[in-house]
Amino acid sequence: MSSPAGIRARFKLDYPGFAFDVDLELPGRGVTAVFGPSGSGKTTLLRCVAGLLRVPAGHLTVNGETWQEGSHFQPTHRRPLGYVFQEASLFPHLTVRGNLDYGMKRVPVAERKVSLDRAIGLLGIGHLLDRKPEGLSGGERQRVAIARALLTSPRLLLLDEPLAALDLARKQEILPYLERLHDELEIPVLYVSHAPDEVARLADHLVVLEAGGAVAAGPMVETLARLDLPIRLGEDAGVVLEGTIAERDERWQLARVDCSGTDFWVREGGHAPGHAVRVRILARDVSIALNRATDSSILNIIPAEVIELREEAHPAQVLVKLKLGATPVLARVTRRSVDALGLVPGRQVYAQIKAVALIA
Repeated sequence: MSSPAGIRARFKLDYPGFAFDVDLELPGRGVTAVFGPSGSGKTTLLRCVAGLLRVPAGHLTVNGETWQEGSHFQPTHRRPLGYVFQEASLFPHLTVRGNLDYGMKRVPVAERKVSLDRAIGLLGIGHLLDRKPEGLSGGERQRVAIARALLTSPRLLLLDEPLAALDLARKQEILPYLERLHDELEIPVLYVSHAPDEVARLADHLVVLEAGGAVAAGPMVETLARLDLPIRLGEDAGVVLEGTIAERDERWQLARVDCSGTDFWVREGGHAPGHAVRVRILARDVSIALNRATDSSILNIIPAEVIELREEAHPAQVLVKLKLGATPVLARVTRRSVDALGLVPGRQVYAQIKAVALIA
């Protein structure tokens, strides 16, 4: 049995007080972030995909291979996947090299897709090979765990909140390595997180779970710009845009980023012109004006059109979706401001963006 490229997952489970019911079509490459609050079903989804939970009448195909359909159920040990948990779960009696060798031995030589040297290089762990797990930091242990998972040559990599147990410094240490996996490997990744900053930095595709169901799924840029989701994201509501460095201003240590024809000035990040980057703009950092200010400290004041408005959980606030050319941006304003400015779909305005964060 086979199916087209991509991941198709359909699972339904009923527990006392919790029903899990998802039907998803996901891309067969890149990073799909599975996002949602605690108890929304994120880990349940990964356990179903891994075969750790057997779901009657469930369905799972991964890039043309059927892992579950009807009476056919491929057990976990026969699913070519890697699984990294919140805790690294390394073998304490083995060195880092021994842990990596264990991952490699699970795969016949002819079927290995990721070499030992490449895994070590991607995760930057060459200097750790002779240490045992007790001598590693939390971030180092997770990097070793991810390298071990890659050495099983998985056709799907599952990462279950791999940064949740790390402090901010260790988290910032490991994120660049996860970005390298995203950029250099074609293995599809399901990345569970409840941290919007991780999702913004790593994901191509986004699945939002709530109370056991998928309330949204789609390309990250489009999904984050939906007005029915920011209520769930609260203060982290905003958009992530993909662009390229168009210009560097050495005098002021700024860079101009071109996002689908709309330019944003950001703090210089050391990237050369032409380098692909992501920027994140939070709704709380966007205000709206009817006329362009000429005496403002705000660098990014851009003509925009009001597309959609939606009241937020608090009745005083409204979320406004704007289009800056082809670029979507969200703004959080008061209902009083909406009335005073006459904001309705189609109204031409100026978006005043107080902060644009370069995140990759």
